[in-house]
This record gives sequence, structure tokens and C-alpha cells, in this order.
Amino acid sequence: MGPMSVRTQSSEQPAEATHRAGFACFVGRPNAGKSTLTNALVGQKVAITANQPQTTRHTVRGIVHRPDAQLILVDTPGLHKPRTLLGQRLNDVVRTTWAEVDVIGFCLPANEKLGPGDRFIAKELASIKKTPKIAIVTKTDLVDSKTLAEQLIAIDQLGKELGFEWAEIVPVSAVGAKQVDLLADLLVPLLPEGPALYPEGDLTDEPEQVMIAELIREAALEGVRDELPHSIAVVVEEMLPREDRPADKPLLDIHAFVYIERPSQKGIIIGPKGKRLKEVGIKSRRQIEALLGTPVFLDLHVKVAKDWQRDPRQLRKLGF
Repeated sequence: MGPMSVRTQSSEQPAEATHRAGFACFVGRPNAGKSTLTNALVGQKVAITANQPQTTRHTVRGIVHRPDAQLILVDTPGLHKPRTLLGQRLNDVVRTTWAEVDVIGFCLPANEKLGPGDRFIAKELASIKKTPKIAIVTKTDLVDSKTLAEQLIAIDQLGKELGFEWAEIVPVSAVGAKQVDLLADLLVPLLPEGPALYPEGDLTDEPEQVMIAELIREAALEGVRDELPHSIAVVVEEMLPREDRPADKPLLDIHAFVYIERPSQKGIIIGPKGKRLKEVGIKSRRQIEALLGTPVFLDLHVKVAKDWQRDPRQLRKLGF
């Protein structure tokens, strides 16, 4: 296999105690296992996982705290060929983010051959010269060792073809948590030396409102993805503690709007006799309560924002 380095176990840490802190982001086609990996590293559900491209629209950061380092994971939205203004803006966000982080992890599933989507991303990566790039082969639990070896060679070749060298090529299975620690061991040395950038307790610096909006959006997309793949945006208008509640029985009122593009989509979201919207409310309320650790009253309304994906003013209002 030549000089290609594939790590399978962690190398001994040197004795000197330099602390490192910095940013990493994972990129890859939809379903390449980016969010699952983020969650495995952080050890808590932070990014929103879904079998659907482009659910993470916001920079959700997971933070890995270690004695020797702090690794901050920036979740860039997927890079894709832009069809709309939203797509265009997402791509700009992606490129800026890539240039600013300390290391990029390119996730490639072990069980799918490299395709045009992977090449498209790798080409973009090649143009970002300074940032070290790690190839992370995910879902290794789904293949035999021969398939895995072939994939590792193909990835090594891909870098050579595009004129760059992978800093590491690491097989992981986030589901079995195998080697997730190893991955952190390999990412850490690529970070700059410095003190921790976030206090110890923080797992994500995403404002709660944005995370809550994501949870509602996820619940609203459940089961209607084919009909409304990206036509839903959620805005949390306000979060207020209910007045006159005893201190030991707080209640948080959350008012949120689910925006859709066309009046015809309203029925799909609301469902017959409002049944679907009610289920969306129940499901997301449970998750929000788990996230915040407090009982919640969730008030959901569906609104039409005509063609919001193509309208710069609407995009700004919806936080893009």
C-alpha cells in the first residue's frame, strides 16, 4: 500500500502538557455520517441527525472537552450545486467556514463507492490550501475488510489526483463508538496551541432558540419529506417563563411559527383535523423539554411566507 498512513490505534501521547484549542468541521455528502460523528464525539445529541440532506442549516457547534485540548466542531451546511438564492448563500457560508477552521474532516461512507458528489466536494477542498484535511471513513461496521481496504486506497488516490495529501485517513464506526476517541486523538495535534475557548460545561454554543427551531423543523418534516423537502423554516418568536408559577413548578411558554412557501402546503403540515400539527407539537415538545430540562408549553402556528427560499428579505428574517 505504500507510504499511505492509515491509523488503527492511538499513538502514545507525548509527556509535555501543551493545551490545544481550535475548530474542526466535518463535510461530506448528505448521509455521510457527519452529525452522527459529531454526536459520538461530543457524547450528546447536538447536531440534528436525519436521513435527509441539509437539515443542519445553522452552525451547530459541538464541543469536545479533553484534559489536553478543546475541540470545537462547526457543522457547516452541505455543499451542493446551488439552485436557489438559499443554495448560493449556503455555499458562501460553507467556503468561508472551511477557510476559517483549523482542520476539515471529510466524511466518506465505507459502504458506498466514491461518486461525483464526493469529487465535487474534494475539488472544493483542494482549493483551500492551508487547512489540513483528514479523510474519515464512516460506517465501517457495514463492510468487510476487503471493501474497506479498497475504499481507503480509492480515497488516497483521490487526494493524489487533486494534488493534495490527506493529513490522515481514519476508518471509524460512530455507531459502535469504535475509534471515535482515536479520531479525536488525531484531530487534536492539528489544532493550534492555546487555552480553552469555551467554559467546561458548554456542549454547544448555538443559541437555544435556534436548536429549538431545528427540533420543531425536524418533527414537522417527519413523514412529509418527499412532499416538502426544504420548504419549511421555523422561527421561535419568543420564549417566556409563565408568570405566577411556583419556583419548583416552572413552565416555559414557547411561541413558534412554521413557515411554508405556498398555501397548498398548509394542509400537508396541519393534517386532517389538525392531527399532524398536534403530533408535531407533542413530539418536538418532548425533545425541547429534554433539551432544556424544564416543562414547556409549545404554541405552534403555520404561516405562508411566499417563496421564502428565493426572497432575500424573507431569508434575512428567517435567520439565513
